[in-house]
Amino acid sequence: MLITTQDEFSDYEITETLGLVKGNTIRARHVGKDIMAGLRNLVGGEITEYTKMLAESREQALDRLAANAKEMGAEAVVCLRFTTSAVMSGASELLAYGTAVKIRKK
Repeated sequence: MLITTQDEFSDYEITETLGLVKGNTIRARHVGKDIMAGLRNLVGGEITEYTKMLAESREQALDRLAANAKEMGAEAVVCLRFTTSAVMSGASELLAYGTAVKIRKK
């Protein structure tokens, strides 16, 4: 599955637009990781516990977006975007969305 943030692919043309596709995940913070993050906040530096959690969330949202696109018969996704929102205290949603398309080589 080809996925891009651009409106099109340089070496493919879009033959059909199938519609919106999306994938999301909601993750809650872990109390133990919050303690480590709080300590790291005092001394400075990257909060690796959150970096890893967000990277995993992005991958899961992308996997779900690709699965949604395949269900629609898509060969690619254009205009990929990510957005986040707080769901409740300590939990956030990460949403990946884009446009499912069919393509052919130029």
